[in-house]
Amino acid sequence: MNEDNITRLTVNDKELILIGTAHVSKSSAEEVKHVIESEQPDSVCVELDEQRYQSVMDSDRWKNMDIFKVIREKKATLLFMNLAISSFQNRMAKQFGIKPGQEMIQGIESAESIGADLVLADRDIQTTFARIWGNLRFGGKAKLITSIFGSVIVQEKISEAELERMKKQDTLNAAMHEFSQAFPRLKEPLIDERDQYLAQKIKEAPGKKVVAVLGAAHIPGILKEIEHEQDLKKLTEIPKKSLLPKIIGWAIPLAIISVILYTFLNNPAAGLEQTISWLLWNGSLSALGAAIAFGHPLAVLTAFVIAPLSSLNPLMAAGWFSGFVQAYIRRPNVGDLEVLSDDVQSLKGFWQNKVTRVLLVVILTNIGSTLGTFIGGADVLRLFFENL
Repeated sequence: MNEDNITRLTVNDKELILIGTAHVSKSSAEEVKHVIESEQPDSVCVELDEQRYQSVMDSDRWKNMDIFKVIREKKATLLFMNLAISSFQNRMAKQFGIKPGQEMIQGIESAESIGADLVLADRDIQTTFARIWGNLRFGGKAKLITSIFGSVIVQEKISEAELERMKKQDTLNAAMHEFSQAFPRLKEPLIDERDQYLAQKIKEAPGKKVVAVLGAAHIPGILKEIEHEQDLKKLTEIPKKSLLPKIIGWAIPLAIISVILYTFLNNPAAGLEQTISWLLWNGSLSALGAAIAFGHPLAVLTAFVIAPLSSLNPLMAAGWFSGFVQAYIRRPNVGDLEVLSDDVQSLKGFWQNKVTRVLLVVILTNIGSTLGTFIGGADVLRLFFENL
């Protein structure tokens, strides 16, 4: 057993034993088993929320996915991010021949075997995603999606010796420093807030002796927060959306419509040219996005037709419509759902699986529509000023 990965402390007359793990390391799972069986704690805390607990315990969870519901609830991008992030962990796990999250599964099984209370100590993943997304501006969101998607493309291999070195606190602190520089708005909800949440849940775990199975990256933060009382209600609040994006979302289409109407009244030929420019830029770029996702021709056509209209209504998105058409014509079957976790481990798999194909159609159609709005809107203004 490597004592370097284990931190022992006493808080409020409770003995707390924190195990810092790498989420795909064989030795981490073995270490968790040894510590729990030898220490015989009253409680075992694991770095999981209810949703991820169900995920690691039920490998067939994807079979129950309703892709239409995902699109309808506007969760296509979040699901895509979730799949892309898990693909990196799954590839590493496959390289080492271990099931992803095995150390958490081992913690659950060992807690059951000794009769200890199991505590799901992490914050709900949807709350974390919502707070991450709410903390990013448009540029940050684009950068985050690009970085996550890049992790699918880059197929790096890492040695288990390197993986063990990642568990050292000094290395992790340096990595977290670089991470916070790249995404300063993302570090707080993803790392800092969860450190606070985990620290409080560990302190509140029943019994006098508690073992906590945690990703090593959280250990320094938890040690910093463990002596302080945290407001769990505040940490689980969904941030209210700013009114500014809504105002801008309505202001742009209203301005474009006003400019085109004004031009039509004064110069019908120029107004017609503006309208054609708006339709072509929006429709073409949105359709191009659907085509890049290898969407069905009808999904591509839907993107072309809907985008110029949806861009003038912030309550609509062209990707929803093209995604529904794609899902209806190329409906994912049980086989696609069964191999989803394997397919997302490669770029080719993302495009081949019917589930992720639908998500790509939604996302890339919307990206094309957004680009079309800015370029088409700029061209409408150009023609307006040329014909003043």
